[in-house]
Amino acid sequence: MSEPDTVPFGYEDIRAQDKTARVGAVFSRVARKYDIMNDAMSGGLHRVWKDRFVRRVKPRAGETILDMAGGTGDIAFRLAAAGAAVTVADINQDMLDVGLDRAMSRGISGLVWSCQNAEALSFPDRFFDAYTIAFGIRNVTHVARALTEAHRVLRFGGRFFCLEFSTTRWPGFREAYDAYSHHLVPRLGAMIAGDADSYRYLVESIRRFPKMPEFEAMLRDAGFVRTKVEPLLGGLVAIHSGWKV
Repeated sequence: MSEPDTVPFGYEDIRAQDKTARVGAVFSRVARKYDIMNDAMSGGLHRVWKDRFVRRVKPRAGETILDMAGGTGDIAFRLAAAGAAVTVADINQDMLDVGLDRAMSRGISGLVWSCQNAEALSFPDRFFDAYTIAFGIRNVTHVARALTEAHRVLRFGGRFFCLEFSTTRWPGFREAYDAYSHHLVPRLGAMIAGDADSYRYLVESIRRFPKMPEFEAMLRDAGFVRTKVEPLLGGLVAIHSGWKV
């Protein structure tokens, strides 16, 4: 199947070859305030979601895990605490630099930090026991290509876990969240990060991301089996998983 010439960038449709640079500019601008904004936007809930996500991954001592789009280290630190050997990968070096600084300040060592494009990973086939990506897949230009790469670098019996925003199905809460995210999140971005436009894009990118059943179907198309979706807050956030056999 041929890939489209245009892809979503928030509510815009732009040339596919332009998205990586546009997304990269967004994250370079917000890198230093990224974690503070996560707390502000979610009221700290992102920490609860990430804890639950890592419990689902069930990292074990001695296994190798690729944390893609792992920039500031939030997921990697949790995975490494279980004794897993974690490679933190991100396409944006500014985000990786923030993660490195955070790791040093916390005395966390042993992580591998690697600048990588999720659509064209430099790792060999069947290299990792698990692949995680949290709040990053929707920023990839060609999502299907990234999922195929995830499948390629996993060993047989390896597992894929993705934490991503979706669309809540709870009446009332959905409308309230839409109003909050469209109107208040960009204002928070302006106040805290000095950048309303980047956070407007991040909100809009959630709206353009495939619904939960569509994304699960994409996982199956990439070769994953025993796929599963676990909605949180009615689907505001979802944990997607699959296995390579």
